[in-house]
Amino acid sequence: MEKEKNEKFDDVLTEENVYYGVGGFIWEVVKVFFWALVIIIPIRVFLFQPFFVQGASMEPNFKDGDYLIINEIGFKETEIEIGNRHFFSVNSFKIFERGDSVVFRYPNNPQQFFIKRIIALPGEKIEIENGKIVIFNKENPEGFILDESAYISKEIQTTGTISRELKNDEYFVMGDNRKFSHDSRAWGPITKSDVVGRVMLRAWPFTNADIF
Repeated sequence: MEKEKNEKFDDVLTEENVYYGVGGFIWEVVKVFFWALVIIIPIRVFLFQPFFVQGASMEPNFKDGDYLIINEIGFKETEIEIGNRHFFSVNSFKIFERGDSVVFRYPNNPQQFFIKRIIALPGEKIEIENGKIVIFNKENPEGFILDESAYISKEIQTTGTISRELKNDEYFVMGDNRKFSHDSRAWGPITKSDVVGRVMLRAWPFTNADIF
């Protein structure tokens, strides 16, 4: 009698497991998809974005094939639109600093993304001559020679002869590999609206991972 009860109980338990297993699986798929929309997409749109480095313009600091994570928080102006309907905008509220490595849309072709280093800030004047960079601003009206020893060798000289005053929303950017970088020396400054974000992390190669 006891054995019959156990067998009956086992049959019911097995049937319930099959029923809830199939339904539970479908429900889990729905939940994963939902949380992907709620969490992953906003992170991708508003917070962080991955990029692969292509080319040698930022060597030796960033090499071809490096996998970077870009911090967009506060730096990127984002328009949220679905179809032709505009929902809302997120304005930038952080400012970039001299020496920041940034990813931006190439002004002459917004479909392309470049990585360069910020050399001169909005409202400043930059002069390049005889391999030296001189920055003029309110704090240094007579100008000062830019010290770049923190990220490039002192032996590297910046080619070109340039004198440029930047507007209040413009940045002068250059690649660290000065002889092989197509940058603001050729096509002028970028605007803040061009910038996607600041380099935050090199995730690959793993042996060379770093936080900036």
